[in-house]
Amino acid sequence: MVVWPVIEMIRTSLTRVSSTGQSQGFAGVRNYTDLFAQGDLPGVLLRTLVWVVGVVTVTLVLSLGLAALLNSRFPGRRLVRWALIVPWASSVLMTALIWRWMLNNFYGVVNRLLMDLGVLDAPVNWLAKPGLALAAMMGVAVFVSLPFTSFVLLAGLQSIPAEVYEAARVDGAGPVRGYLGITLPLLRPSLVVAAIINVINVFNSFPIIWAMTRGGPGFASDTTTTYLYKLAFDNQSVGESAAMAVVNFGLILAVVLVYLRFVRRQEDTT
Repeated sequence: MVVWPVIEMIRTSLTRVSSTGQSQGFAGVRNYTDLFAQGDLPGVLLRTLVWVVGVVTVTLVLSLGLAALLNSRFPGRRLVRWALIVPWASSVLMTALIWRWMLNNFYGVVNRLLMDLGVLDAPVNWLAKPGLALAAMMGVAVFVSLPFTSFVLLAGLQSIPAEVYEAARVDGAGPVRGYLGITLPLLRPSLVVAAIINVINVFNSFPIIWAMTRGGPGFASDTTTTYLYKLAFDNQSVGESAAMAVVNFGLILAVVLVYLRFVRRQEDTT
């Protein structure tokens, strides 16, 4: 289930494949050289980095606040917890389509609301401009990622013994010092799990980008995942697409290994 698709992906990246899907023999590294000769690739790689780092960072920061809120006692807490599950339980494609309609410059509720508030004088075509489109898609990706991440961190918060906080209060630690000195260090295992899973999910995210902009205009809002799809089905370059998939796999693996090494070094220093 895991190893064989990886082997097949690497094999395809080293093979000449016709537009009809027929293997035409060993290609060596030709698919890789053709891939790295693509003029759009540097922009796609940079955009993917911004996409992953931006979405994961904002998701973790907001989830820390949401987890702390859900861990406290207040009326309706159970209802809020159930409501937070909705974006995660719903179809990602459905969520992306709803946001695309909401951002439409003719009938979208976002433009209507901003114009009624006086923020905008005229409707904005949010998904036609690369910068705005990327920001909008990142917002949707954060919206979809928040529930899972918040509940992972909430589970981490609930596993911290109350005696630790009581001892800290006896020692004179205030809320800020207690959070920075106790909560965050003890949340590190949960943060590591949440960060790694989010990196993998966001890196491989396809429905949000494809449903909202299809990576357009042109390749202006593509990440590596949608770019490899276009190479295979629009350009009929199956070998290059497989090479892009191998590069994608290597990038994800490298990011996860670097993050784990950083976390381990932090644990050794503390």
